[in-house]
Amino acid sequence: MNYDVFNGDADGICALLQLRLAEPKPSVLVTGIKRDIELLDRVNVKPGDDVTVLDVSLQKNLPHVQRILQQGARVFYVDHHLPGEIPEHASLRTLIDTDADVCTSLLVDRYLQGRYRSWAIVAAFGDNLNQSAEQAASGLNLSVSEISQLKELGVCINYNSYGSCVEDLHFPPDQLYRALSAYKSPFDFIGDQQSIYKKLRAGYYDDLAQVSRVRPEYENNHVVVVLLPDEIWARRISGVYGNELANQAPAKAHAIVTHNNQGGYQVSVRAPLVNKTGADELCSEFPSGGGRKGAAGINRLPVERLPDFIKKFSEKYG
Repeated sequence: MNYDVFNGDADGICALLQLRLAEPKPSVLVTGIKRDIELLDRVNVKPGDDVTVLDVSLQKNLPHVQRILQQGARVFYVDHHLPGEIPEHASLRTLIDTDADVCTSLLVDRYLQGRYRSWAIVAAFGDNLNQSAEQAASGLNLSVSEISQLKELGVCINYNSYGSCVEDLHFPPDQLYRALSAYKSPFDFIGDQQSIYKKLRAGYYDDLAQVSRVRPEYENNHVVVVLLPDEIWARRISGVYGNELANQAPAKAHAIVTHNNQGGYQVSVRAPLVNKTGADELCSEFPSGGGRKGAAGINRLPVERLPDFIKKFSEKYG
């Protein structure tokens, strides 16, 4: 049995697209919303099974990885988050790079020697690694219009991963992956007027129009904190809106705060684009927090701790 375990955002989906285009195999798909990262908890294996893990933290899943290895499965782990201590095991292969300008799909692109690079470019744009995406695109002889199309697709796929539950999303990530997997090229997906992209793109621009009317909760010369209303559209747009604000003010750090379904907040943090460091350290100071140097988050921030978060956020980037 093969298991493909992947983050439901653009990076996780496009990483798996590249791998399965290059190495087709039937598999059990295990995924979820962007913040659903302890995905290996759902995987029960038998000796000889293969488990591919893409774009989820090894540190958060270490006990499950150890269990899966003990049960006799082989694991191929590709990721760009802080891994913690990587276990040594004959049945574990890892491809991990925590550089702030790298995403999982770019690591897969490196592994496949660029065979399906256009999907890696989509993912890099989705992760707001615009410079890395443009660098990867430089060898493909793409027009400015084509690069813009890949960027828009990446943003829309990434947008679809945000929410407090799968029901908040336009499409469950496994369904979106299956739809995309019918196309060898992202341009074929974009050009298919019968594809689900039309609905996804419309949803993104509708939510973006609504969030543009929200004013910051707190702002100074170094940081911006936006508290969004308790609405489905707000939960969907939260992460992508953080990227949008970061691109508009690259010298500032941004935090987008949304309501979660436990009565608290979910926080998405973007470090300044001119200095993509510290987001993971800041968020790790709070229970359920973590992520990458340039982009991180807190899954469950109690309401009463929001002032504490704003204070630490401002100090971190002040």
